[in-house]
Amino acid sequence: MKVPLSWLKEYLQTDKSLTELTDKLTAIGLEVEGVDEGALYSAFIVAKVVSAAKHPNADKLQILQVDAGGGALVQIVCGAPNARAGLVGVLAKPGTYIPGLDIVLNVGTIRGVESFGMMCSERELLLSDEHNGIIDLGEEALCDGKAKIGMSFAEYAGLDDPVIDIALTPNRADCASVYGIARDLAASGMGKLQALKIPALKPAKKALSVPVQVEDTEICSGFAAIRIEGLVNRPAPDWLQKRLRAIGIAPKNALVDISNYFTFAYGRPLHVFDADKVEGSLHVRRAAKGEKFAALNGRTYDLPAGCAVIADNSGVIALAGIMGGATTGCDDRTQAVIVESALWNSLLIARAGRKLSLVSDARYRFERGVDPEFMLPGLELAAAQIMDLCGTAQSKTGALTVAAVKALPAREIAFPLAEITRLTGLTVPANAVKKILTALGFKLRACSAGSCADWQVTVPSWRGDIEGKADLVEEVLRLYGVDKIVPQALPPLAGDQESRAIVTPVERRSRLARRALSARAMSEAVTYAFISAEAATLFGGGAAALKLANPIAATLSDMRPSLLPNLLAAAKRNSDRGLNDIALFEVADIYHSVEEAGQRRMAAAVRTGTAGLLGAGRMWNGVSSPVECFDAKADALAVLAAFGLTADKIQIERGAAPWYHPGRSGTIQLGPKNILGWFGEFHPEITEFFGLDKAGKQALCGFELFLDAVPEPRQKAGKTRPHLALSPFQQVWRDFSFIVDESVSAAAIMRAAAGADKKLISHVQIFDVFAGESLGAGKKAVGVEVAIQPRERSLTDEELEALSAKLIANVLKSTGGSLR
Repeated sequence: MKVPLSWLKEYLQTDKSLTELTDKLTAIGLEVEGVDEGALYSAFIVAKVVSAAKHPNADKLQILQVDAGGGALVQIVCGAPNARAGLVGVLAKPGTYIPGLDIVLNVGTIRGVESFGMMCSERELLLSDEHNGIIDLGEEALCDGKAKIGMSFAEYAGLDDPVIDIALTPNRADCASVYGIARDLAASGMGKLQALKIPALKPAKKALSVPVQVEDTEICSGFAAIRIEGLVNRPAPDWLQKRLRAIGIAPKNALVDISNYFTFAYGRPLHVFDADKVEGSLHVRRAAKGEKFAALNGRTYDLPAGCAVIADNSGVIALAGIMGGATTGCDDRTQAVIVESALWNSLLIARAGRKLSLVSDARYRFERGVDPEFMLPGLELAAAQIMDLCGTAQSKTGALTVAAVKALPAREIAFPLAEITRLTGLTVPANAVKKILTALGFKLRACSAGSCADWQVTVPSWRGDIEGKADLVEEVLRLYGVDKIVPQALPPLAGDQESRAIVTPVERRSRLARRALSARAMSEAVTYAFISAEAATLFGGGAAALKLANPIAATLSDMRPSLLPNLLAAAKRNSDRGLNDIALFEVADIYHSVEEAGQRRMAAAVRTGTAGLLGAGRMWNGVSSPVECFDAKADALAVLAAFGLTADKIQIERGAAPWYHPGRSGTIQLGPKNILGWFGEFHPEITEFFGLDKAGKQALCGFELFLDAVPEPRQKAGKTRPHLALSPFQQVWRDFSFIVDESVSAAAIMRAAAGADKKLISHVQIFDVFAGESLGAGKKAVGVEVAIQPRERSLTDEELEALSAKLIANVLKSTGGSLR
């Protein structure tokens, strides 16, 4: 909502400064987003053309010598047909921004002659569409002292008036007008509100009737109209045009401008029909299926059945509460009008506007609610202004035609004063409460027994947002001062609640996962919880219950069953822009069903190209290599390690979900049934679907972990570090090589070797894998390095041999292999 300061002060008698007014507006809940103090026009100056000579190299150009008030004349090359000596116009010097052309003016050379600025037209200054010539203020402007050579054009034209930009919340429909904002400021003690004077209409002796038929009172609870004849639709006066321009409305003609003026001045949208173009009676009804409507914006709409319209005998002439029709619009030839003021069903207005994607200032106000008691006074005030600005000696008005007015009962709310303390913690004196509510237009009367602590409050007609006593508390608080609420600490929790953790285990793990993956040179992504139906099906989703009833886009139709589709799509977008080495992760929810158990917390990541832990791209030492499944495995294990779950406590099994490569992936599990997640390279169908295959040359891997599947540790992590137990005895290393079937996993061999003696064997790792004809078909040799760490004393050769024999027996029994 834009409010020019001079317009505001027409309704608010105040000596407060602009800063005081804007600070108060924000304090009472009408947030000021900014103040435009006319900087757009500050660089333009009033100048006079001293001489005009024909351009030597162009027939339609002139060389002007212009007095800009600086002493020396300014040379301007100008092609305007009305440029002449003696013209008083508007000059823009080099460096000035021209809003109508969206350029910054520079010194130019036109047909060999330098030009040090330009004389501007109205269209170039966004004052109107006039571009047939430059602005001519007339020499009389200098004579009467209104203009001076060299003065700011913004000052001359009144364009330096500060305009306050207020961000209205949807509930404050009463402040969708300059008068409404002035009323709120007056109630807050910033001045005195000027009462509106509604002039008495003097209808012509011969009645000028407006036949109206309201066919459905559900769409219109009040309708009034008046006919006015003998008008001349001349341009609106300067003061009216300036106010409309200040709020971004281009003036058209007096009748249209008056309609726009009332919308913003009083929050009372009106519509003015050219009476000579209306055929027969006005019918307020619902649109029939298939009806069309030619709107004032030049477009024709197929109306949704049931929306509210105003029609005549020829068809629909206005979309009620939203926009008038082109067939009955006012133009320069209009001599008689029908002015309409109505109360429309806000739900129908909003529904029709959304279906037709039609936005207007009238719709903005009607769908939020207008003052029902101002319907008739607003119409009378508008009729008087039309007579004043467009009237002639032959002008005459008819009597008001009022139809379908429903009497609205007064809204009363029982308001106990103690409610203010209960909801805000403030104790506001009863006199202060009464003063605030009275100033806002509420009427108070004490309940039975005359208690001043309990009141019956009558809500003013313009406050449709006030529904209960909590709303009254808000009104008192915003004017009394939200800043008067003293910050207080929350009361201490009783008993054992003080020691309870505020962060849930899943939230704590989410933080740990983000920290662990960020430490591994990965970037966090935040993506939509929705994906396409095709992607959902590829990743095990696509159930009908998880499809959105009203998706924001056709490609975002399903709840995601995995985080990987959006991460892969992000990798594709980066790849399209030449970024082929990407490491992305996300920690968020996924959805397997509509039940609570079907919503799970997941950490997932993808790596592409050479985006490994040590860095991406070419390096001087040649360490950069394409990512593979083991990079994804290391990422997943790093997350589990952050949870306190080390690699020796989990199992890595062959295979993974169907969207992973069957031979280059694995499953991370804890025991035979608890699957923690998967890792590996992706299936060729997946890379092809996301366009990441690049003829098989693009390295790509990733992982998924179910954070809610990781069990809580049996002991709470303490602040004290565990005891560091170092052995003073020499560690012994032994190497073994086993021949096993190719289907036997290295992890199975390592588990069997470590299980030979968990106290003495501190570390087991694979150092060699060999397969060849010498071993036989389907066989492989796996070399294992075992670290033996004595704790109490050095081991003898006999004890080492016994341990080795036990280790070999364990491996052979578990794998069915043999010692090489």
